Amino acid sequence: MASLVVVLNETQDLVNIAGTVRAMRNMGLSRLRLVRPAEFDAYRIAGIAHGSEALLERIEFFDALDDALADAAHVVGTTARRREAAYVWQTPRAAAPEILAATAFGPVALVFGREDKGLSNADLDRCDRLLTIPTDPAASSLNLAQAVLLVTYELRMAAIASTPLPRPRRTAPPATPAQLHEMFDDIEAALAAVDFFKKRNPAAILRTVRAAARRAALDAREAKLFRAMAIEVVKHLDRMKGRA
Repeated sequence: MASLVVVLNETQDLVNIAGTVRAMRNMGLSRLRLVRPAEFDAYRIAGIAHGSEALLERIEFFDALDDALADAAHVVGTTARRREAAYVWQTPRAAAPEILAATAFGPVALVFGREDKGLSNADLDRCDRLLTIPTDPAASSLNLAQAVLLVTYELRMAAIASTPLPRPRRTAPPATPAQLHEMFDDIEAALAAVDFFKKRNPAAILRTVRAAARRAALDAREAKLFRAMAIEVVKHLDRMKGRA
């Protein structure tokens, strides 16, 4: 992600720069290049994208798009409009793994055009591939900052796809059939102790409990916990009866 560079070409509205900065911070990007922005005020942007001062200090400014792309090993353009020319078209999700792989060879530029007309055909000719976000054809044009967020989100998701999710500090093997059977017996005893069944069908209720527990794929520790809860219900009621 550190090799991804967001390039905004001729942005017209400072608010969209601020929205882009916020999206970049959310997705872990820190390199932003601005080509001839119509307005720029770091103080106002920081007021919209809170905590972005460090990123704002690193923004690079350019007078021409070619200069902003000069060191890029790969250039990715974005557009909502389908063109007749034979470009390499992809959605952000489909392209994300390939884009990340390209960072091995140097910076990868993600280029976004101005709000009113996007990137020109000449701008798109500078791109190695084009991304189009699959929106409703009746309203295909996205807000600039929204487009940045969607593209960078897909890149982040691809980047973390191979990263394992947090695991519990302690693990246990799956509950054995014997452990589940003991748990079900104690749950049945607890339900009977609180007079849960009344005129209901105990067999049907317990069948549902067993099915739900098996869908949950309880491990041995979890089965032991639920069994202990059921046993304690019965013990508590016995103690209450002894005090009566």
